[in-house]
Amino acid sequence: MSNIAKNYFRVLEVLSSLNIVLLPAKRAGRKPKMSDLEVVALSLTAEFMSIDSESSFFGQLQNGQIANLIERSQFNKRRRKLFFFTERVRQHLYSKFTEFEDCFIIDSMPLEICKMARQNRAKICKEDFETAPDKGFCAAQNIWFYGYKLHGICTMGGVFQSIDITKASVHDIHLLKDIKHQMADCVLLGDKGYLSSKLQLDLFETANIKLETPMRTNQNGYQKQPYIFRKSRKRIETLFSQLCDQFMIRRNYSKSFQGFKTRVLAKITALTLVQFINKYIFNRNINNIKTQII
Repeated sequence: MSNIAKNYFRVLEVLSSLNIVLLPAKRAGRKPKMSDLEVVALSLTAEFMSIDSESSFFGQLQNGQIANLIERSQFNKRRRKLFFFTERVRQHLYSKFTEFEDCFIIDSMPLEICKMARQNRAKICKEDFETAPDKGFCAAQNIWFYGYKLHGICTMGGVFQSIDITKASVHDIHLLKDIKHQMADCVLLGDKGYLSSKLQLDLFETANIKLETPMRTNQNGYQKQPYIFRKSRKRIETLFSQLCDQFMIRRNYSKSFQGFKTRVLAKITALTLVQFINKYIFNRNINNIKTQII
């Protein structure tokens, strides 16, 4: 049996143990060969093994190893339809890590669709103006890019609490307006991109969220941020690096925004799944993601 099949059955075993109930969808015609849970397990297996080409993934699967394997085109269509179920899986996995968490880290990273020189003739993800990519600036890398931004909030241990995708031109600070409806009674660490006294006060008064950001050197009463906060903020930067390295989140072959966001979510869910397996099956460091799960 190949490693793909072995990893698939391990992922399917773990997902089955979570007992996540999916409301049955009304389908016309025959009963599908693979269940929704099996389709999601197959998707997460491909992302864990850094195989982002569906043609390559199905080409490496030997005949008969997965008895009820569906065709590649069916797999692609069904996993896009299972976007919200995949998000439920990710949230369920995340909930196993955060029983007593009260400190989180927020940051963003660029998701480039194509090089700036090709932005005018690129057709990727442009089927709808509301979700079409645009041009933005990444201050951390001091570059302009064309595409989207991935916004993430993670725990101090390095598990994503929530994620969001916006156009590249959307400033990081706008995400803070929605956080007060998702979190409460915690400390939130951010970089200088989230510096806003008005939003800091609003978060504290409405949801008791204390937003900690470093001050700019030209601000009145400048004080250097405590070392523990500066060190802790690097945790989410390491997570972004892992997503770029092993899960190749910046290399996305999707042509539609629905497919794009499905791929991004699958990569982050696969990362969370490996962290879950590390902790609850092998009892090892959750962030050692370049490891075997079988």
